[in-house]
Amino acid sequence: MVPVRGAVCAALLIVLLAAGPAVAQSRAPGNSGGLPTKLPGTAVSPDALVRPARDDVPPAGRRLTAARVGTIAGRVAKVRRALHKHRGATREVFLKGTDRWQVSYFARTRPGTPRKEIAQVLIDDRSGRVLEAWTEYQVPWSMARGYPGAFGRIVNAPWVWIPLLVLFVVPFLRRPWGMLHADLLALSAFSASTAFFNAARIDVSVPLVYPLLAYLLARMLWIGLRRADAEEQARRPLRLLLPVRWLAIAVIFLVGFRVALNVTNSNVIDVGYAGVIGADRVVDGTPLYGRFPSDNASGDTYGPVVYDAYVPFEQALPWSGRWDDLPAAHAAAITFDLLAVALCFLIGRRVRGPDLGVLLAYAWTTYPFTLYALMSNSNDALVAVLVLAAVWAVGSAPVRGALVALAGLTKFAPLALAPLFALHPRPRLRTFAAFAAGFAVATVLAFVPLLGNLDLREFWDHTIAFQAQRGSPFSIWGLYDPDVAWLDVAQRAAQIAGALLAVALAFVPRRRDIVGLAACSAAILIALQMGVSHWFYLYIPWFFGLVMIALLGRWGAPESARG
Repeated sequence: MVPVRGAVCAALLIVLLAAGPAVAQSRAPGNSGGLPTKLPGTAVSPDALVRPARDDVPPAGRRLTAARVGTIAGRVAKVRRALHKHRGATREVFLKGTDRWQVSYFARTRPGTPRKEIAQVLIDDRSGRVLEAWTEYQVPWSMARGYPGAFGRIVNAPWVWIPLLVLFVVPFLRRPWGMLHADLLALSAFSASTAFFNAARIDVSVPLVYPLLAYLLARMLWIGLRRADAEEQARRPLRLLLPVRWLAIAVIFLVGFRVALNVTNSNVIDVGYAGVIGADRVVDGTPLYGRFPSDNASGDTYGPVVYDAYVPFEQALPWSGRWDDLPAAHAAAITFDLLAVALCFLIGRRVRGPDLGVLLAYAWTTYPFTLYALMSNSNDALVAVLVLAAVWAVGSAPVRGALVALAGLTKFAPLALAPLFALHPRPRLRTFAAFAAGFAVATVLAFVPLLGNLDLREFWDHTIAFQAQRGSPFSIWGLYDPDVAWLDVAQRAAQIAGALLAVALAFVPRRRDIVGLAACSAAILIALQMGVSHWFYLYIPWFFGLVMIALLGRWGAPESARG
């Protein structure tokens, strides 16, 4: 058996590294995971800001004066409220593009400290109409403004989202009602939060997420830690409304639908763009961290595996050097999604045979949030793929060690799974050593393409250090006043609890099969996500496949109402 003290110390080190930067998105607060400040395919940004020469004379080609624009902006009710809250704020007026104005208000700050923009108004020059007005967190965070299609494009349309939700739950709508139905309801309820997010109601969307995460965390711990009823539960058939063969046919059509939708109606957010840029830099042998182009200056916040994974796609579909349609990002996202479907099937077949494999693949292809990630062409399905691959390779300690390392060197949070996977199914020195060897080899190989151009200080500053100090309104910790002391204490407590949970689950009595491993892994990822400063819907696929393995894998062979 591995000496407990040494194993705990090693596990804590790995988990603490993962807990701070558990989720990585974009560093630029005004463009974090959202719309580009430079529109794809344009030579000159229509968002460029220029100060007019005079306030009392319309600039060439304009109808309004800067003074008139300032007066219009000052009449906006939310701006007046912001100015009442921030006494002494200053105003600046800019020309924006060819036909708009931007009025920005800045809070009074001490000399030498960065300015803070507290309100922003966009005005149409021809009509003098206020086009947009933003205050508080919606000023620096454009992704909080509810711009239509900013994430996922057409997948947000009710005629796409709602049918997918119906398809997701309908095979399981067979009596008697039980906890499985409550679990599916909880997974579906993230949709309500997304609806408020799309309506720019971050004050509602963010708080709605945490009860759902807490419920799923409790359910995963309940399943993962209860060993006594495992055999009894496995003898009970999973009662389905529809035959599995129907669902198998549906999977084929759904896969085609998802790929077609991605090719014809999806957008590449900064996350996917970062992967393409990084792949290009890896191949060219140029420094990866700290030198990204200005239209995605914060794209270097991920682990090296993200950029390594995009290399074959960028080489096959080379980057043009600008934020265009980025076919390499589309190809990568589609590939990651297809790999996730395949791994769901393979894991299900290993646990309960091909019927469960079909059910898990069906769940992935019908769940709207996996399509949400695919249609945003983000790299989040890559995290899910590597974690699922580690579960599938659970029988080989060095292979699962390598896969956990690769998963952790994408967005860092999966590093917290290392203690659990290292000591699975039981703490043994030989197993631990084999896992550690695979983990170490994979880590070295991930950094090999960067040798000669890797500054460890740059790597640390642009990834882990940045994630540890970032702020965001997309968590309860950042949505409310960040200066409230007790919120900071509560967040630190949540982060420490998540780290301790990741270590404890490696040692406590639990289910030792794949179902138990998936449940405990999902619990760790969910716990870490609950403590991070920046959370987003793209992270749901990280744990979704694990949750479905835990929920469906604990039942016996499926039994449909029609035989």
